[in-house]
Amino acid sequence: MNKKVTAAITAVGGYVPEDKLTNFDLEKIVDTNDEWIRTRTGISERRILKGEGLGSSDMAAPAVIELCRKKGLDPLEIDCLICCTVTPDMVFPATANIICDKIGAKNAFGFDLQAACSGFLYGLTTGASFIESGRYKKVVVVGVDKMSSIVDYQDRATCIIFGDGAGAVLLEPNEDGEGILDSILRSDGSGSQFLHMKAGGSKKPASIETVMAREHYAYQEGQAVFKFAVKGMADVSAELLERNNLTGDDIAWLVPHQANLRIIDATANRMGLPKEKVMINIQKFGNTTAGTIPLCLWEWENQLKKGDHIVLSAFGGGFTWGATLVKWAY
Repeated sequence: MNKKVTAAITAVGGYVPEDKLTNFDLEKIVDTNDEWIRTRTGISERRILKGEGLGSSDMAAPAVIELCRKKGLDPLEIDCLICCTVTPDMVFPATANIICDKIGAKNAFGFDLQAACSGFLYGLTTGASFIESGRYKKVVVVGVDKMSSIVDYQDRATCIIFGDGAGAVLLEPNEDGEGILDSILRSDGSGSQFLHMKAGGSKKPASIETVMAREHYAYQEGQAVFKFAVKGMADVSAELLERNNLTGDDIAWLVPHQANLRIIDATANRMGLPKEKVMINIQKFGNTTAGTIPLCLWEWENQLKKGDHIVLSAFGGGFTWGATLVKWAY
């Protein structure tokens, strides 16, 4: 009998820009202060990609190159590259194609996937399907966002939250029962009114008026989003455990989207997980949207053990949310 093929994460890469934007820097730009930001979000600083003409691909490419180096993988072996982002280099071509060109992945096809902060989870499930079907052997999933490009640094409600960064994972077939075991993904478009970008799409193309009205920035109604996020992320994570007959005791790590420390705490509590089992790096990177979960895996990689059960959980604009159960493969 053929063993079931699962998609296992077999390598992780990451990249954050060198430039830091601290809470004290923000105090000089908008009416806010370090204590207010830290108590409400948990963030102390975030990384910003500075430099003329640099986009998301300039962070994603080094993350994938690092992954290839650690794995001893020739980029020519990559079958597919999925780039999860809300800040593509351009509207088209896909940033995935630009990344493939920069890293020399000439045999790969690639496409962009947009699900805001849940993008990486959606991409992981999509990439896993390609592996499980037997069609492809090496799929790279990248989560990257240059949020500084769509953040209004006059809006103190949003500019304190976001940063820039990229993380990437390699998915390969596994027959030992390790890898991506289950996902629950959800979306609700009625939430789009609370978290969106007003202009720049086909509904409201860029014009002098939209630029003057500052409509090309991320817009968020914080309270509404917070309420939905706490419930969405916590519910779906608890549902995932229940569906797989697991409790918090069976989980080695929770890998939550780094949106807000209070949302992370609520999710961990709902799953019955102590703080020491939760990956948190929001204090130094802020919310890098699709980049947060792979950046956590990148930072904690050496603490992950083969056979560990980990839960990835996210909530994003529009609304999108979900949780994924992974059995670590190395």
